[in-house]
Amino acid sequence: MHGTGAEADGARGVFEVDSTAPGSAPRGLDAFRRGWETQVGDDVFQLPAFSPDTIGDFRVKGNVAKVHGAAIADLHAASATRTADVPGGDQDLVAMYVVRRGSWTLGGPPGHGDQTVSAGQFLVRHLGRLTAFETSAHLTAKFLVLPSSELKPLLGSRVVTGPADSAEMRLLTALTDMIHTTVADLGPAGVVAAQGTLIELTKAVAKGRFDDVEPRLAPALTQAAKDLANRRLADPELSPAMLARELNVSVRTLHRAFAAVGEQVTTYIRHRRLHEARLALVAPSGRLTISELAAHWQFADGSHFTRAFKKRYGQTPTEYARSTEATSPPPSHSLADSAWPAVRA
Repeated sequence: MHGTGAEADGARGVFEVDSTAPGSAPRGLDAFRRGWETQVGDDVFQLPAFSPDTIGDFRVKGNVAKVHGAAIADLHAASATRTADVPGGDQDLVAMYVVRRGSWTLGGPPGHGDQTVSAGQFLVRHLGRLTAFETSAHLTAKFLVLPSSELKPLLGSRVVTGPADSAEMRLLTALTDMIHTTVADLGPAGVVAAQGTLIELTKAVAKGRFDDVEPRLAPALTQAAKDLANRRLADPELSPAMLARELNVSVRTLHRAFAAVGEQVTTYIRHRRLHEARLALVAPSGRLTISELAAHWQFADGSHFTRAFKKRYGQTPTEYARSTEATSPPPSHSLADSAWPAVRA
């Protein structure tokens, strides 16, 4: 094992271990554990107890770096590994597994099954306790441990998976490689900055996957956007961008959520505005011009409003108003817009 950095400086450290040489396996796990405990520390990640067969045949070449409250381990394992039945105690951290060759199977939380990260994939999740895992022989993987304070609110109980070759993952991987080569020489400000960048890139990876693989959230997100739009129909700033900003999601996520339920954001807003304008056309409490209605409901002008109205309802606003003059009660008014006067031609 080779260690560098200042052991007295708990913010950083790096060590290497290689137990792949013939005859070194029985001592390999001891060397790895000793290096982790002295250079990284159990305060970052508590190594679990391993199964007897793993202890007896731990042929792993590893390069591990600690940067502030994070750790990065590049692992090349010739032997399979497996934790003991009781993996360990409580944890509060975010872990990312990036597998290039072989597979890494992770025990799920109570009530959930195991999850396997195959070659070419990554997985990131919050760990509330140390769970069991096992790896295949001939594994090449990267293991990241990150503080949970900023990432846990984003992840919640979700497990985020995806391809290891996405643009965000390539950038994150390049950063971890650079940290390995520079962490021993970084000053205090550099150590803090390196950890912060790791966290921000992990956020980007997670958010990118939320956009692509969270169809179960689409109905709830769509309804939340509709409720907000209904309250802001007369607002000139109402748009997909405004809704996405208010709901703390990307515009792409918002569009995908509406598409998942067979709708479009802009179409919904336009149809709701036309509906409210149609109610105003038959309201008994006064008369407005077409231009006034168009301006209130954020149509470009009276002509644009008239064309959109006819396309939606098959009549111009004036024709609709005249056709309903002799009929009894008008369509039900919304709570938000209950007293619009009738149109004046």
